[in-house]
Amino acid sequence: MATSGGSSGAAGGGHGDDRVLATAQQILKSLNTPKEVRDDMLLIFSSFDNRLSNITDLVKDGDPEDRFQSAEQIIQRWDSDARASRRTLAWEDSPDEAAQYLSAIDEILRLYENLSVEDDKDRGLIERADSAIQLAMSLLEDEFRHILIRNTVPLDAERLHGSIRRVSLSFAANEGEIDDELDSFGEVDNDSSGCFHERGLSLGDDLCVDLINPDAVTELREIVERMIRSGYERECVQAYTSVRREALDECLVILGAEKLSIEEVQKMGWPDLNETMKKWIQAVKITVRVLLSGEKKLCDQIFDEADWIKEACFNDTAKGCLIQLLNFGEAVAIGVRSSEKLFRILDMYDALVGVMDDLQAMISDDFVCIEAKGVLDALGEAAKGTFEEFEKAVGNETSRRPMQGGEIHPLTRYVMNYIKLLADYSTTLNLLLGSIEDELQNLQHKDDKLQIESMPPISQRLMLLLSCLESNLEEKSKLYEDPGMQYVFLMNNIWYMVQKVKDSELAKLLGDHWVRKRRGQVRQYARSYLRTSWAKALSFLKDEGIGGSSSNASRVALKERFKNFNACFEDIYRIQTAWKVPDTQLQDELRISISEMVIPAYRSFLGRFRNRLESGRDSGKYIKYTPEDLENYVSDLFVGVPNVLHHLRRKSS
Repeated sequence: MATSGGSSGAAGGGHGDDRVLATAQQILKSLNTPKEVRDDMLLIFSSFDNRLSNITDLVKDGDPEDRFQSAEQIIQRWDSDARASRRTLAWEDSPDEAAQYLSAIDEILRLYENLSVEDDKDRGLIERADSAIQLAMSLLEDEFRHILIRNTVPLDAERLHGSIRRVSLSFAANEGEIDDELDSFGEVDNDSSGCFHERGLSLGDDLCVDLINPDAVTELREIVERMIRSGYERECVQAYTSVRREALDECLVILGAEKLSIEEVQKMGWPDLNETMKKWIQAVKITVRVLLSGEKKLCDQIFDEADWIKEACFNDTAKGCLIQLLNFGEAVAIGVRSSEKLFRILDMYDALVGVMDDLQAMISDDFVCIEAKGVLDALGEAAKGTFEEFEKAVGNETSRRPMQGGEIHPLTRYVMNYIKLLADYSTTLNLLLGSIEDELQNLQHKDDKLQIESMPPISQRLMLLLSCLESNLEEKSKLYEDPGMQYVFLMNNIWYMVQKVKDSELAKLLGDHWVRKRRGQVRQYARSYLRTSWAKALSFLKDEGIGGSSSNASRVALKERFKNFNACFEDIYRIQTAWKVPDTQLQDELRISISEMVIPAYRSFLGRFRNRLESGRDSGKYIKYTPEDLENYVSDLFVGVPNVLHHLRRKSS
């Protein structure tokens, strides 16, 4: 029963609407009023009852000219009201009036289609229709702009940044000296920590934003439909692109990618340029994958019935912000090449590579796509050229100041931290760097050539770069007069290189052979150090030249031997406590090697001749140390603190 009653009520409501419309029409006819008065009465009726709000329902059965005049008056009245109030239609505030206005436009367009310029009677209507449509389109164009502006959703930078951070890839290192100028290779803190380079950030695939309030899309589509039917496609495109271009420009400002000329970019200091490059990398990813993706979707929704128009709108809208971003990329690519820029340039290159497929799929403007490809190639060339400049700088670094205590040279620290970062870009660098077969002749170790020939380009370049560094370190070792310190310096630096390689992705790029060979070098340097630093001290512990066996050896000769050994040991101690071996493992291994060489020899010599000396006077003057004393003193070596010599003096006094 309920269903039946509901249907009956609906039907009754429908018949009631028909009776209302019929009654209204009958009243108007019976009054026999002039047409202008009748049209005004129609509007009054519509204000009392929404069933009378659609003008076409009242005039559809009337004379075409009457219907035309009614629609024309609505358009003229709205135009007059808009001029008087100097405002737009407040479309969202008056949806019924807006629907009435659109219906009036539809009526004129329907009638216009049936008019003929060949008919004298129609010519006057055609002119009036053209005028009415022109008025309507001007008002619709303004309203279209204002709806777009009023409903533009501001870019929420905080939300975007939060989403980016959640999926970001950061790259930290133990030492921060990579930001120093390569020319100076300044002193750095070996224990400093922090992030001195952060990789380009990544965006989640599901990150999207509303560029326009979704509720406004239907209104925009209704306006677009009328403008296209009226032949005002160009004005519609211009209105859309002018508003959306400004909105995208504002988004770039929010993202920190402000418009800069090539001259302004090239005048920027590195700290400011570095920050701007980081913001550009982020802006490129967000612009293409979030903003333009959303813009493409918006164009498809608003211009869904006109493919060529939505394509033109999107291309024109996107072009401005893309060219602005590409101009900055070009300015960086043609700028002065310096080592600190390489990682940011590679980040920019990777960012552009990462969005190229999406960009080319969305943009059909050949000019923009060609520009993007050109900037990408320029950034690749800039990265390659900057890497080559770095190679030259390493080879040409000729500082003549030796490191105190044979410490690790800043050049070694800089280069190793630099290439440790480069390993993270190996895929990109393999694409950008070519083979260097001709340069392989310059390798420091000739047997590396066989290994390097089968390596990818980045491995070859790193191998050659490290060979250049080793040659430079060999030259710098000659700045030390003490041969022992030369070997300690080389040990420190080569060991540092080994540790940096084996604990990072560099191990994969350089291979186990490189690591094994450099460890062998360190062992060879250690043997050379022991020979040059301790051979003289050990020579005083030999039996030759003391005039006999332990029982009849010359006391004079023994006193001279112990005296000379003591003096030699104390001299080594005084000098080499000031030497620095910062790596604790290498430090311990060196001390163990010294102890294994010196302590047994001293213990044996002392054991054989102690009684011979102690039978005379002042034996304590010559036998100043026990083997255990020497062991303790050896543990003081290589700490870089020469004042521990006071401990030795107290012991020997």
